[in-house]
Amino acid sequence: MARHDKKAKHKSSSSNHPKCISDKYTANSESESASLQRAGFLRRLLAMVYDTLVAVAVGMCAAMVMIVTLVVMLKNGALDLQGYAEPADLIQASTGYKLLIQTWVVIWIVGFFLWFWKRGGQTLGMRAWRLRIYSTVEEPMTWPRLFIRLVASLGGLGTLLVLFDFKNKQSLQDRLAKTEVLKLSKEANDHKSW
Repeated sequence: MARHDKKAKHKSSSSNHPKCISDKYTANSESESASLQRAGFLRRLLAMVYDTLVAVAVGMCAAMVMIVTLVVMLKNGALDLQGYAEPADLIQASTGYKLLIQTWVVIWIVGFFLWFWKRGGQTLGMRAWRLRIYSTVEEPMTWPRLFIRLVASLGGLGTLLVLFDFKNKQSLQDRLAKTEVLKLSKEANDHKSW
């Protein structure tokens, strides 16, 4: 059982949270459809816009840290300037340094999504729009499953499947990672698992 599912299960027994959070593992259970619904495309899109802004900020901060580190190391002679007068000139001309910075940024952005999904089942944008990821099978929400979900989202394009899947409202990433995104009540959205 995923960490955020355990917390939701514990909370549901002590408060008026919907029953489906506690037995949330069968995709077709009657209590699930009666109390919580799968999120539609518009709500997911709004959460993605919010998360994109946060991810861009995370990426910019990560890039700045790496660039400043490289400039300091190049200025102090820890790395060779290779005949360039300024570190910025070398960084802009070097494919290796550009690739290093881009890889560093991607790691941080991927980490942003995976960490929030693992810790609470929702990113900042998902929390703002009262959405949370749940498992549709009785398997723990592992890092590999979350990584499959991230890759299968295809930068958000996987969510377009929700527009055509009227009945199940599942995106490509939900289908491949065996997850679902549910709309939460205000009470169920108030958690402190971060």
